[in-house]
Amino acid sequence: MTGAETSTTAPEERAAGLPRRPREETARLGDEIYERDIRPQVEADHRGEVVAIDVESGSWAVGDNVIAATDQLRAQRPGAIDVWLLRVGYRALYHFGGRPLRRAE
Repeated sequence: MTGAETSTTAPEERAAGLPRRPREETARLGDEIYERDIRPQVEADHRGEVVAIDVESGSWAVGDNVIAATDQLRAQRPGAIDVWLLRVGYRALYHFGGRPLRRAE
């Protein structure tokens, strides 16, 4: 599916854990929630860790890696489907090459 298409996912497919929103909308909402609500709370003590955000509820969890963060989030919100992941203090969750992509401070 391209970014211009809309999802016409049937309710039974959504119940199976498929995303409810287009990926771009999940990213936009996740970034907004992170900047507004989460970043001030995690930036100092959790640099390099992963934040998992349920964009539907605004619930979030921090873990050492993607699996730990999503497991913690799903323990709080078992129905979380549209989840956005970020690495605290970095512009990207993963990077390729020799230098990490740190945020400008």
